Amino acid sequence: MSELRARYGIEFQNLALLDEAFTHSSYVNEHRELKLRDNERLEFLGDAVMEITVSEYLYKQYPDWPEGKLTRLRAAIVCTKSFSSFAKEAHFDRYIRLGKGEEKNGARARATLLEDLFEAFNGALFLDQGRGAVVKFIEQIIFPKIEAGEFSDQTDYKTNLQEFLQQDGEVEIEYKLLAEVGPSHARQFEVDVMMDERVLGSGIGRNKKAAEQAAAKAALAKLK
Repeated sequence: MSELRARYGIEFQNLALLDEAFTHSSYVNEHRELKLRDNERLEFLGDAVMEITVSEYLYKQYPDWPEGKLTRLRAAIVCTKSFSSFAKEAHFDRYIRLGKGEEKNGARARATLLEDLFEAFNGALFLDQGRGAVVKFIEQIIFPKIEAGEFSDQTDYKTNLQEFLQQDGEVEIEYKLLAEVGPSHARQFEVDVMMDERVLGSGIGRNKKAAEQAAAKAALAKLK
């Protein structure tokens, strides 16, 4: 709380929400007697809050940009690499409560875990104080980096594939999760991208978003 207050001017009203945001499922499993809640539900909410917040900012900041260019930039911002770096910058990695096994396996530095943590925090902040508080926080940690052009060199293969396939009209693309394998600290997701029940490409990643990007990249290479 003291660091949030000093660095970002954030003062939580409901401290239980803050505790929940920084509690990993592995910690809950090792302390069942405490009847704690992990941060996965807050992560779900925070993901949506972050997407709309960044989308609104980009829409207003770049009034002359077409939809495709806005989508590519948003995808570069709302991703594992970016969110995990934001979590580290905010020192969130210092405070996440982990089970002993996850701690031993280096989960505190794992990009996907930090991405989830960043989303969970913003979900908790949204519930505690509304989207205005989320915007104020993001104005300090993300928007200056967008204005500095830090995300302009990222590639969004999913949008590129959509645009490539829609040259002759609208098409419907589906990303199908085939498998989720491996321990929690080294999870692998396998995804197919499909159109008209035909597999266009397959990809593997450490989360669904990364696997979908890999599948889209493979599909583009094959089609082109």
